[in-house]
Amino acid sequence: MVIGMARLARYYRVYPINIVRGRMQYVWDSNGNRYLDANTGHGVAFMGHSNPEIINAIKAQLDKIITVPLNMGNEARDEFISEFSRIIPQGFDAVFPQNTGTEAVETAIKIGKKWTRRKTIVAFTNSFHGRTMGSLSITWNENYRKAFQPLYPHVKFGVFNNAHEVDKLVDEDTCCVVVEPVQGEGGLNVATVDFLKALREAANRVNALLIFDEIQCGFGRTGYTWAFQHYGVEPDVFTAGKAIAGGLPIGLVVAKGELGDVFNPGEHGSTFAGNPVVMAAAAATVKVFIRDNVPSVVKETGSLLTKRLGELNSRVVNRVKGMGLMIGVELRTRAEPYVEALMKHGVLALTASVNVVRFLPPYMISHDDVDLIVNSLSEVLKGA
Repeated sequence: MVIGMARLARYYRVYPINIVRGRMQYVWDSNGNRYLDANTGHGVAFMGHSNPEIINAIKAQLDKIITVPLNMGNEARDEFISEFSRIIPQGFDAVFPQNTGTEAVETAIKIGKKWTRRKTIVAFTNSFHGRTMGSLSITWNENYRKAFQPLYPHVKFGVFNNAHEVDKLVDEDTCCVVVEPVQGEGGLNVATVDFLKALREAANRVNALLIFDEIQCGFGRTGYTWAFQHYGVEPDVFTAGKAIAGGLPIGLVVAKGELGDVFNPGEHGSTFAGNPVVMAAAAATVKVFIRDNVPSVVKETGSLLTKRLGELNSRVVNRVKGMGLMIGVELRTRAEPYVEALMKHGVLALTASVNVVRFLPPYMISHDDVDLIVNSLSEVLKGA
């Protein structure tokens, strides 16, 4: 019997390029063409591709041990927690290592339900929290949801940035309120101060948990270590991930006080969470983050890129939005053709919502890189 070769299942749209290597803000395809990577694997390579200090930490850990479960101690995990403690605000003293962003959101939801013993989750229009069944239940876009109904039924969706309706949304049956301070997939929508303050006050009023999803907008991406630091509003729990392990899979839930002890043994677990190789990479990543003062760098370069993009003279552009190096150019038409056209100019970007070209470049991009992004987008918009 002849057995055919397996094929890679397709559940992403695949572009006609084959990336073979990367170095900091650049990647190269199999034909030797170089690209400025402002896609970064949906924000993962924020600290650069093959950042040498992170790579060295990974190599060193590979020679020690690759896997140790969470019910046993490990020095790589201890080092990560020690380093990570340097960049989280005081009072956030419990870290739940996970493997992905969606797993972190699932964990945060479980914390909310276990802590309050309630059922209703409040989420918002244009939210994106992941694609597993719990996180998908609080993700707004119907295109992601409709094939998998029924999802978790006890979800209320409010209008993002509508502070006036918050008191009607959050009630005595609410276990948690989940929100992105800056919505990534939903279109680079930035929360207002009044909105997040209203959420904090409403959650306090009914003793529900306020959960900020910072998987994309956290870890320096907006010009502060955590996006909620722009607002002077703190959650009870926040999720993080993407760039924190330098490109290896990671998700984190960070919680205050007694929330760190909410689970009894067996109520939550993860085979690969806290993996020593990932923890070694994450510890090294945090060290680079602190040493290079990444948020400060992002503020400067992000302001420049936002300003330059805002000066584009095109009838197709509606506005530029976002924070730091999490920037969207909202168009009056579909964004996908322009993302494809940018590849021919040596720039990798991605879409957000239907009509936003999203740029998530690494923190170390230069002024020449900014010129390349702006000039390339200007060229592709001329063909509109």
